[in-house]
Amino acid sequence: MKSQNPIFNHPILQIVQRCHSLNTLKQAHAQMITTGLALHTYCLGHLLNISSKLASTYALTIFNCVPTPTVFLYNTLISSLTSHSDQVHIAFSLYNRILTHKTLQPNSFTFPSLFKACASHPWLQYGPPLHTHVLKFLQPPYDNFVQASLLNFYAKYGKLCVSTCLFNQISEPDLATWNTMLAAYANSASYSYSTSFEDADMSFEALSLFTDMQFSQIRPNEVTLVALITACSNLGALSQGAWAHGYVMRNNLKLNRFVGTALVDMYSKCGCLNLAYQLFDQLPDRDTFCYNAMIGGFAVHGHGNRALELYRKMELEGLVPDGATIVVSMFACSHVGLVEEGLEIFESMKEVHGMEPKLEHYGCLIDLLGRAGRLKEAEERLQDMPMKPNAILWRSLLGAARLHGNLEMGEVALKHLIELEPETSGNYVLLSNMYASIARWNDVKRVRMLMKNHGVNKLPGFSLVEIDGAMHEFLTADKTHPFSKEIYLKIEEINRRLLEYGHKPRTSEVLFDVEEEDKEDVLSYHSERLAIAFALIASPSSLPVRIIKNLRVCGDCHAITKLISAAYQRDIIVRDRNRFHHFKDGSCSCLDYW
Repeated sequence: MKSQNPIFNHPILQIVQRCHSLNTLKQAHAQMITTGLALHTYCLGHLLNISSKLASTYALTIFNCVPTPTVFLYNTLISSLTSHSDQVHIAFSLYNRILTHKTLQPNSFTFPSLFKACASHPWLQYGPPLHTHVLKFLQPPYDNFVQASLLNFYAKYGKLCVSTCLFNQISEPDLATWNTMLAAYANSASYSYSTSFEDADMSFEALSLFTDMQFSQIRPNEVTLVALITACSNLGALSQGAWAHGYVMRNNLKLNRFVGTALVDMYSKCGCLNLAYQLFDQLPDRDTFCYNAMIGGFAVHGHGNRALELYRKMELEGLVPDGATIVVSMFACSHVGLVEEGLEIFESMKEVHGMEPKLEHYGCLIDLLGRAGRLKEAEERLQDMPMKPNAILWRSLLGAARLHGNLEMGEVALKHLIELEPETSGNYVLLSNMYASIARWNDVKRVRMLMKNHGVNKLPGFSLVEIDGAMHEFLTADKTHPFSKEIYLKIEEINRRLLEYGHKPRTSEVLFDVEEEDKEDVLSYHSERLAIAFALIASPSSLPVRIIKNLRVCGDCHAITKLISAAYQRDIIVRDRNRFHHFKDGSCSCLDYW
């Protein structure tokens, strides 16, 4: 045991551990040389570990003076160096020296730190080749640390299927391993309010994995709960998210800024803006990320002025806005027409905060100007950018052209989008709907032919609705739900009532070559209408209906949802790919500006 060997507790080693400058370390190193401690591998390991943190060049000098360094010394220095992003290349050069050594080879202690380094850019590409070395040099079953580091790498690399396979091979995963998998599934969705099929599947998987974790003997911590709450945010799963909040409180977990920010984001994304702000206001420790979540919440719910108030309050509190702060604040301005305020925020990036605008900030700028009808100015800004516009920017211009009926600009934008994203259906649909709205049917057919030539299919819409804590998913014209018969009967009833309100279906929203009567049927069975019909059947009339949709709400669905909210006296909250729509008493919070 260590305590039986006097070297392990030698006073000079204690001095080495307390060194905080290179000069004091050099003095301790000199004492190690004069006393002979520098000849012991264990002592050298401690010296290398401390010296690499103070000056990697000095650590390498010490290492290169060792006549026959052991794998232990190599591993010690590699592990120390990989903890500093600017030293990773030195760590890999040391690893290459092991590989070219005549008698040494890597072991179970060599790989974990290297995989940790590979989990971030620009070292991601080295992870899979490193995995082949594990297969070559180590014999299964692999050490738990090796398995966990592999799992973590593939999770960061975006290969969740490989991570899951590795996870299933670990007989007793520890808390860190559970957390890695949960975070990988929960964070697979991009930072946006849109939810794709894949995002929904990954978030459902995170909830299922947490259930499995509860059956194990591992107790969740704050990191676990952040991942769980993030998955609930993606799905709009309010009941599960509120349960997670309760779990934090019941088990005396810390409501730190990470858990607090996740909860603020969750309540915002589940349509409970007041709850989100109440929680935000009570948090004792609020950082930039927390402010970003709350400003973003106000933005997607259409409360631009409240978002700007919070943005200014954040600056008064001495918190420095980051790139994400600028994005959510400009988004808030864009959706309520606060053009000058949005422009002021954009200009402040360089003038006040010393930040160079990135593509996402120019995207917000184009959207801001385009929504306000300043299309020419938006196009000029796009052309004067210091970098090449990407598809997101051209799509913003196309959306603005659609909103204001500028066909010429819409055609220009689509031309660029087809070059950049020939397989994205939404681009074609936007322009096709523009043509359909003014009865230019030949041009509608031309756009459809373009889609066909590029092998593009219209992205299917799906909607999620939560009833009694269970998530129900609907596709357009879906008949797989157990209550499908009742749902379709309800839709017939809804359509009859909407006729009494004078509703006429906007069949121009339908992209397909079908008869006018059939077009009305297609509109009637959009995924959110099925979800609303089911909610009207299955949930108490006192509760609001909450819908999550993967696509932008079409004009006809938006119009009929306003009427349903009046006819059935139900608040309906819809989160589409752009923002929230709060339907109440026949009107929508977006004021038909979305």
